[in-house]
Amino acid sequence: MMFNWLSLVTGLFYIVLGIVVIFYKFFFTILDPGVAYALGGLLILYGIFRIYRAITRIKNSGNEE
Repeated sequence: MMFNWLSLVTGLFYIVLGIVVIFYKFFFTILDPGVAYALGGLLILYGIFRIYRAITRIKNSGNEE
């Protein structure tokens, strides 16, 4: 159960990291704008996927009890 909540927090972290990469155009090195938008978008999408997967697991674990 704790893993599901940790996955939620990790998803939020990926979304925030994606937004930071888009705004500052920096991820361990200075990025070109096109690369920054692509990487930031991928990080945001992955964060949304992690949150979705965690929510479905939390709902399913609630039904099992």
